[in-house]
Amino acid sequence: MTNQIHPDRKARIRGPLKFFSIAATVTGIFLLLLVARMVLEYIVGVEIPHWGLYIAQAHGVAYMIYLLSILILGPRALWPAGKLITTALAGVVPFLSFWMEYKRRREVTEQFQL
Repeated sequence: MTNQIHPDRKARIRGPLKFFSIAATVTGIFLLLLVARMVLEYIVGVEIPHWGLYIAQAHGVAYMIYLLSILILGPRALWPAGKLITTALAGVVPFLSFWMEYKRRREVTEQFQL
């Protein structure tokens, strides 16, 4: 016999999962832009325009939203503390937020039969 997930529980997880996916993608994009900016500025020696300073701030805001999405989705998906922490840390390692989003989305989709 298979475990059936109540439709209300499925409905409560869909929105936070979508929010998490969007936040992880946006955070990853801004992190890649930030790394590119830093490489260009500090390694290549390219002078970055003044607006380039806002990339770091945008990544910071995106990361805070990413953390919020984890704090919303994690308890609803019954993630243990270790999973919450590793998912949160994925937002500060280039490319890792994309892989973590894929992994967590797949896990939640299977767990809740979405």
